[in-house]
Amino acid sequence: MTTSKTSPRRITQRRIAELAGVSQATVSLVLNDKADGAARIPEETRDRVLKVLKETGYVADPAARRLAGVGNKIIGVFTYEPAFPTESLDFYTPLLSGIEAEAEELGCDLLIFTSAPVVEGTRQLFHQHNRLRLADGVLLLGREMDADELATLVRDGYRVVAVGRRDAPDIPYVGIDYASATEALLRRALELGHRRIMFLTDARGGESGADRLRGYERALDGESVQSVVHPTDGGRIGADWLAVREFAPTLLVVESPSVGAAIRDQAIADGIDVPTALSMIVLGSPSRVSENDVDFTRLAPPRAELGGLAVSLLSRILSDDDEPAESELRTLIDCAIVDGSTLVAPEVHA
Repeated sequence: MTTSKTSPRRITQRRIAELAGVSQATVSLVLNDKADGAARIPEETRDRVLKVLKETGYVADPAARRLAGVGNKIIGVFTYEPAFPTESLDFYTPLLSGIEAEAEELGCDLLIFTSAPVVEGTRQLFHQHNRLRLADGVLLLGREMDADELATLVRDGYRVVAVGRRDAPDIPYVGIDYASATEALLRRALELGHRRIMFLTDARGGESGADRLRGYERALDGESVQSVVHPTDGGRIGADWLAVREFAPTLLVVESPSVGAAIRDQAIADGIDVPTALSMIVLGSPSRVSENDVDFTRLAPPRAELGGLAVSLLSRILSDDDEPAESELRTLIDCAIVDGSTLVAPEVHA
């Protein structure tokens, strides 16, 4: 697991307690003026806490205390792409399952924001019917996210966690370390002797695609190989296959599992054996498992775990009792590799 830093931490009850030399529970009692504990706090202690509160300009944000027992106990889920059409559902199902399980553990309800208008296949986060404030905090899902919208969320003090690594500064996220996993898998292929390699990338882009490409490039850096990167949107498999045939790699790396399956079918139809004549690596796993799935050598992103960890991070951001450290606000988790049966040593021709 790897982490990176973000903006300075806000003033919290924990920090107030440190400055006043008291327990966090004492700070909470002073702030909430709870009758059952107020009488037990010496006046001198109360005055010291109040003095620190005034000096630091601390203001108790109701949204930041909701998961600690105040507020609606509602976690919002915003998806930049519609989550329920069949293709999207296959991707989002494990994520939403992990989110649901962790929310249930925390005793929270989920609110999926569906009123946002969809423009060119992407939901607009800010619009005239924006209801993000109905939730205590919001999880953001999507392959690509608008950097300006993320900056607005930070500026306006929304409590959010992005699912997936984001380049936008200051946005907390939990993502998958695709770069390291891709690099490790490509190195296996290099050790087997592959030196003519083609990569079919997802033309939609996004940070996850950029991370896979970075891992691919890191693995090949300094190696004596012939390599071609070919973007595809998955809509013209015949043309993609012609590009593969023209380059004639011994190893084909495919970002999308569905594109990988379609390309394999094209290869078999053309009489090319996979993996004997053409090894294949897929940098993902199908979300919906079928007995007819090809046992690709592949990455296995832990999407359910990713969803659960994102909820856990959001709950800590919302709570004054367990604020995450700065290094925990932008975190990558490891991605497993499945050996599969589509990566073998290349044929040696006399």
